[in-house]
Amino acid sequence: MITGPPAIPPRARIPLWTLGAFGFVVALVLGLRYAGSSHTAGLDALVLPVVDRVEGPLWYLATAIDFAGEPVGAIVVIALFGWLCLRHRRQRIAILMVVASGVTVALTTGLKPLVGRLIHGEFLSYPSGHTAFAVTVATVVGLLVIDVRGLGTVGGASVLVGLVAFAGLAMGWAEVALGAHYPTDTFGGFGVAVAVVPVVGWAVDRLTSR
Repeated sequence: MITGPPAIPPRARIPLWTLGAFGFVVALVLGLRYAGSSHTAGLDALVLPVVDRVEGPLWYLATAIDFAGEPVGAIVVIALFGWLCLRHRRQRIAILMVVASGVTVALTTGLKPLVGRLIHGEFLSYPSGHTAFAVTVATVVGLLVIDVRGLGTVGGASVLVGLVAFAGLAMGWAEVALGAHYPTDTFGGFGVAVAVVPVVGWAVDRLTSR
């Protein structure tokens, strides 16, 4: 029997669903804008010359960050933070970590051929699954911190946005720096992740409370 606090702490519901709605709009708008394209324009054209193709120590840093989104690295990340959730007796948040990560990866994988955006002429790129995974984990960790620390709505929103922004920027930078994605691909990955977590969290709470 699953006991303990809900996957989505009551104090986190408003900021989480607000962030989710914003992310859904971002992912949808960018997906429609760049569907079937294989060129840089707008924000991509501004950011790519600055970030694309790093070398030396920055390349190793980008590769290390990228590893967290690879299958082996993702398993390690989920196991680590899942254990952290269980250690604090947050079983539903641990379930949310695993299920939301799986749903996010499946969704970003399925959306790529639907959007049909190509990078380097042959690789499907939108949305970025690595960025989506990192943001999913960061969002769930934010919920854990809010619940364990007993943060209020304002403090919880600050923690949630801060962790999500950090994870999204770090993984997004790595993906663009390694030439795997356009910058807007990473924004799309962010949008998918923050849209998925509240929906999966709601489902986890409903199903485990019966």
